This record gives sequence, C-alpha cells and structure tokens, in this order.
Amino acid sequence: MSNDLRLILFDVDGTLADSQGAITSAMAAAFAGAGLAVPTRDQILSIVGLSLPLAIAELAPGQPADTRAAVVEGYKAAYKTARLAAGAGHSPLYPGAAETLAALNAVPELLLGVATGKSQRGLDALIEAHALRCFVTRQCADHHPSKPHPSMVLRAMAETGVRAENTVMIGDTSFDIDMGRAAGVQTIAVDWGFHPAERLGADHIVTDFAELRDLLLNGLWKG
Repeated sequence: MSNDLRLILFDVDGTLADSQGAITSAMAAAFAGAGLAVPTRDQILSIVGLSLPLAIAELAPGQPADTRAAVVEGYKAAYKTARLAAGAGHSPLYPGAAETLAALNAVPELLLGVATGKSQRGLDALIEAHALRCFVTRQCADHHPSKPHPSMVLRAMAETGVRAENTVMIGDTSFDIDMGRAAGVQTIAVDWGFHPAERLGADHIVTDFAELRDLLLNGLWKG
C-alpha cells in the first residue's frame, strides 16, 4: 500500500448511504405541507449535498424567506419522523460500504472521516444506526458553509494533522468534488450516487466499493 495516503474523507448521502427515498419523501412532504408544488425527483436529487437552507432556496427561488423557512422545518420534521420509524432501514448503506470501511479502518496508517451536508443530528443518527465507529473526524452542515466551500475538508485536515497531498475526498455530486478540488486534495467520484460521475471532473471514478477499496489500498489513487 502507498504510504502517501493518510486521510480518506467520505460524503454520506449517495456515497455511503442510499438515502434517495428518504430525501425525496421528506422533501415532498415539506413542500406539500407548505402548500407548494412538489419538485420532481431529479430536481430534488440535484441539490443533495447542499446545506438544507441553500437546497430549499435552490428548489423554491421565488418564495419569500418565511415560506422557505417553513419548508426547511417541514423537511426536518418529516425526515426525523421517518428515520425514527424505520431505523437503519431508513438510509441503508450501499452494498460493500461497511466492508470497505472496515478494511480501510484496519490499516493503522489510514484515518477515516466524513464531510457531509447532513445536520449533526442526522449524521449522528446514521452513524449510530449503522454502528460506524471508524470516523475520527466528522464534518457536517451545522458547523460549515455549504459545499462546495472547502471548509469541511480544511477542518478535517487541521483536526488530523494531514496535509492536502495526503488526503482524498470521495463523493457522488459536483458539490463533493468541487469541494475537494477547492481544498487542493485528490478526488474520487462514485457512479452509484445522485449526479452522473462522468460529469464531475474527479481524478478517479469507481463503479463499486471493491474497486474503491483496491484504489485506496493499492496506492493507485495518485496514478
């Protein structure tokens, strides 16, 4: 394995967790509850990765601030209600995700982290639901500007003491890849998420977790 790679940062929704159904259902409930037309599935998935207020602003640009705020709160309530009812089944991990995280975490030289547009509460709940104890740094929307601002990646590197040349950001949306690029780190796009991977301009594209695991463990990520 290459000794260069030290910090591996993962997006969550669309990268580790299959949350399409959870997000689209909660968004539909929020818009309907505010008396607004529900965005299409594609429209909703296009904003996944942004912080929630910015996502709602993108989906309802002509609405006044109080209406957008009501949609934000409606989304939070609908998402939480569904999560409490479904538990781990609310946002299941993609096949191979847990095994890949375990394999990477078993390498002492590697540090794992997350950089997500989820709230702290949502991130903590997902980590608890899936018993993901491997992340040494957890960056979320509550404490940072929305992606693609590089703040999350920069803070993760500062917390772990790892330099940009020894860090990689893994995600499924343009917001993830643009964030990683803005922070000066290597980027890997997964092709099972919310944005077409071939359009993201990442340094690498992977088609499953086995390929991602090999890329990271065999030192091919800089190739």
